[in-house]
Amino acid sequence: MRALIVESNLELAGIWTGHLERMNTTVIRAETGDHAIDLIQDRRFDVIVIDLILRQGSALVVADLAQFHQPDANVVFVTDTGFFSDGSIFRYSANARAFVESRTPPDDLAAIVHHYGTSSRADVERQVCFQD
Repeated sequence: MRALIVESNLELAGIWTGHLERMNTTVIRAETGDHAIDLIQDRRFDVIVIDLILRQGSALVVADLAQFHQPDANVVFVTDTGFFSDGSIFRYSANARAFVESRTPPDDLAAIVHHYGTSSRADVERQVCFQD
């Protein structure tokens, strides 16, 4: 499974990376929205973890571009704010699958990411089977 973590806090991104790598996930990190956009245009991901509040760039722009370039990639949003706490993020981002707090235990976040990353791969495999 391939995951992209878009997180401005490098320490937090490192913690999440370690937990995902222990689950046999290949992780690439981006600190800014622009870096994430470059990666999405260049590489394939099964799941993308995006901090809703980036220091540079827009999480929603990253998610929208991912929906366009990689419609099978699921997005897990994380935040440490009350924005979208009403669940409205799912109306703004068609590929959003989860919305969790940044302080979610890393093991729990890794399990969520792994679930949506593997379900993304299964969806792609089913589509290929039906195209044959």
